[in-house]
Amino acid sequence: MTSLDSVLDKDGVRLTVDDAVATVTLTNPAKRNAQSPALWRALTEAGRALPGSVRVVVLRGEGKSFSAGLDRQAFTPEGFDGEPSFLDMARGPEAELDATIAEYQEAFTWWRRNDIVSIAAVQGHAIGAGFQLALACDLRIVAEDVQFAMRETSLGLVPDLTGTHPLVNLVGYARALEICATGRFVNAEEAERTGLANLVVPADELDAAARDLAGALLAAPRDAVVETKALLSGAVSRGYEEQRVAERAAQGRRLRDLAGITD
Repeated sequence: MTSLDSVLDKDGVRLTVDDAVATVTLTNPAKRNAQSPALWRALTEAGRALPGSVRVVVLRGEGKSFSAGLDRQAFTPEGFDGEPSFLDMARGPEAELDATIAEYQEAFTWWRRNDIVSIAAVQGHAIGAGFQLALACDLRIVAEDVQFAMRETSLGLVPDLTGTHPLVNLVGYARALEICATGRFVNAEEAERTGLANLVVPADELDAAARDLAGALLAAPRDAVVETKALLSGAVSRGYEEQRVAERAAQGRRLRDLAGITD
């Protein structure tokens, strides 16, 4: 890793690229990296701006908190400058509201593309939209002070930024329901025990741990990692026999590629 390039820096999001590793940083620590529609559009843009050479994306937040969730200004009558308030959106046509939420969700979907592996490095609070953004990534390294919580239900809402699917897959339906319905905090010990976190480290070692994991992920050939990720992510929806077929097909592609055989 030799060349560090800034690709994007806007609306609380900075994207830098260091050869095969990209880093997406939430850059508004004064507001605990609270999220807004502008930030979501910047995250979507960051995903689209990734160079083809990138294999690993690290997501991190500046300051003491990863992300305290949605900026509550969204629920005020004035909303954000240049943006409709959420209250005004709710009063509009249902189809427009659905389309707007779908647009917001795009900021959370690209992290699981098969051509990259994404790592969330999470410290302090990861609340609501912040929790869902961490869940959007493939892997999570967390600091010992991490506090996850899904507070949407407590506010009369539901988690709608793609977090429910990975949460259920990671911790199971019953625990996911309990976490969401109560809005309680999940600390580092529970996160690691239940599979929410791959690794827990002291806060001052978080960035180094993310770098070490990124390096380990780069050790294997890219195509093998891409195929393996596709196999594992698809296993959730496949039956046992379907997964056997998928394994054979993927291995056949890898062997043909290693042998220099093109279809």
